[in-house]
Amino acid sequence: MAVDAMRWTGEALELLDQRALPERIEYVACRSAADTARAIREMVVRGAPAIGCAAAFGIALDAMRGAELEAGFDALAKSRPTAVNLFWALDRMRKALHRRGASALAGEAVAIYEEDVAVNRAIGAHGAALVPDRARIMTHCNAGALATAGHGTALGVVRSARDQGKTLSVVANETRPYMQGARLTAWEMVQERIPVTLITDSMAGFLMSRGEIDLLIVGADRIAANGDVANKIGTYTLAVLAHRHGLPFYVAAPLSTFDLEIADGESIPIEERAADEVTGYRGSRWAAEGVAVRNPAFDVTPAELVTGLITELGVLRAPSRSGVAELFSRRRDGA
Repeated sequence: MAVDAMRWTGEALELLDQRALPERIEYVACRSAADTARAIREMVVRGAPAIGCAAAFGIALDAMRGAELEAGFDALAKSRPTAVNLFWALDRMRKALHRRGASALAGEAVAIYEEDVAVNRAIGAHGAALVPDRARIMTHCNAGALATAGHGTALGVVRSARDQGKTLSVVANETRPYMQGARLTAWEMVQERIPVTLITDSMAGFLMSRGEIDLLIVGADRIAANGDVANKIGTYTLAVLAHRHGLPFYVAAPLSTFDLEIADGESIPIEERAADEVTGYRGSRWAAEGVAVRNPAFDVTPAELVTGLITELGVLRAPSRSGVAELFSRRRDGA
């Protein structure tokens, strides 16, 4: 996109404030791991790959100013619990610290960022082959350039299919309660001049029943060893509806989003966010005072409802424990 979601100046990490979109384009400058952890926690930056990249730069910032690094690692690890890319990036930065020292950490963060863009483009290329011409694609939350270092995962597939000359359109669910679909996905698609239609989450089944959707592509925040997928709340509902209507349901995610130490989706930690995200929005309240609120930020879609996992190494169809293991063995073998 013409607007970068993340900019590294060598002295600061500048993050496009996604809370302000689409009304305003503003950047928040992070100069320490603590600043970066706050930006992650407060949703200045969101999306699993982008969170991982931001965390890596946060550690690099503390290293550059000679800060005590364990405090930075700890603050970032506590910022959000579900997106495993955060912990993957912190582990990679810790290994770089032990192997090459603090002076190498800025270069390692830049490498993580650049690799994420390349990985997203590979995901897009593999996924584009699954998209027929004139496809009407439903997506949920935001898994685009704003959620990654660039290009995107689910929306990266859309971009890549468009770049191949295919005619397509996107149906974006608003994604209550934080409205990532309405505020972010719709904005990205408008910037790209890709036709996009915004709907409320509760309209998805109706459009599927009317034959107005051809396939669904979403991102992921954590994928268990058996192929179960944690993604933004409402994803499980869409997968059930897609199964009911015989529609392909794809998940686009890098291998860094897989957590092989978690056996299945039951063990994935689910972040519960503040009640005021549900009772109102940006200073407006529509719910009665005193009402009890649940606000899980993610849900888990069983692998049996996923048509395929689109990764940088290709598409894993009908994901299973053995299939995920084979995918990672290919990576170890350099396939």
